[in-house]
Amino acid sequence: MIFRILEDQYAQKSREAKAADARFMQLALALGRRGQGRTWPNPAVGAVIVKDGVIVGRGWTQPGGRPHAEPDALLRAGDAARGATLYVTLEPCSHFGKSPPCVDAVIASGIARVVSAIEDPNPEVAGQGHAKLRAAGIIVDVGLNAAEAAYDHAGHFRRIRDKRPHVILKLAVSADDRIGAAGRKPVAITGEAARTRVHLLRAQCDAILVGIGTVLADDPALTCRLPGMEHLSPVRVVLDRSLRIPGNSVLVHSARRTPLWIVTSQLAEAPAIAKLGAAGAEVIRIAEYRARPSLSVVLLALAENGITRLMVEGGARVASSFIAAGLVDEVWLLRGPDMVGAAGVPALDAMPLAAITQSPAFKVRASESVGKDILTIYERT
Repeated sequence: MIFRILEDQYAQKSREAKAADARFMQLALALGRRGQGRTWPNPAVGAVIVKDGVIVGRGWTQPGGRPHAEPDALLRAGDAARGATLYVTLEPCSHFGKSPPCVDAVIASGIARVVSAIEDPNPEVAGQGHAKLRAAGIIVDVGLNAAEAAYDHAGHFRRIRDKRPHVILKLAVSADDRIGAAGRKPVAITGEAARTRVHLLRAQCDAILVGIGTVLADDPALTCRLPGMEHLSPVRVVLDRSLRIPGNSVLVHSARRTPLWIVTSQLAEAPAIAKLGAAGAEVIRIAEYRARPSLSVVLLALAENGITRLMVEGGARVASSFIAAGLVDEVWLLRGPDMVGAAGVPALDAMPLAAITQSPAFKVRASESVGKDILTIYERT
């Protein structure tokens, strides 16, 4: 009987310990998301330090990618880190980059245990951080909330493994699958709550991409216009083979405040490039840009410039091109309640919306009401 009581007590303690681990890792994940859109080319990591059940330090990757989450949390914890547990959403780095290895700081702090959500696929890390911690006598547990961490760090993983950003396609469609009125005239598809959600997504992405057609038709700003979050606007990227973007456009006028990158052909004329450069825009010339660019080459160029999370927001042709090329990792489909009519602009140009909604290439990750609209998030299978 006494052994059964002891076993029950041990099992209860184990359940409580697992629940505590899960709770603290969820906090670390939430902290990491604070940095999304601001830490590129580094991943947006979150870290929590706990001692005797009390949080003594927390941190997340800071804007520009430094300091990393672990040193940030260790600085806040101070001497209390000795003997504590570190919860971190990605394996601590073990190599010298623009800052010293995080594992060295963890070891020096006296941390007794590290709970890491997932291994870093970066070949300069790739398990070496965990191995170095174990070699120093630190207990290391890997895999807690790994799927959630992989989703949060999808941009970092995609850039390391595939040399391109994680691509999020945003579509706002009417009840009859249209994104614009007859004659390609803009029309309000979704309500204020949905537009607020889109601006929040912009703030969580490194860059936002549109085609020159959208710029000429709408003269958009492509910024985050939520109060107090204007400084979190992403890099604006425009596909513009012939450099038709007007010098008096909102994008060009704001290029010194919010970065503007224009992707164009190798044949683009030098005077036009110089004029845009003088206005504060950066022109990226790529090969294989004829009537339409090679999207894989575009994404490679963006990844080489540090972009990890790319939001594609502009134009039916651009959207359908990304879908056809198999380069969309996630779709945010906002559906409004009203009809536009058969003469309206189809959501994916000549491609049916079923290429997303009924395709085995995508599955529904989440669906919710946003005001009067419905948001469905699809992810690549």
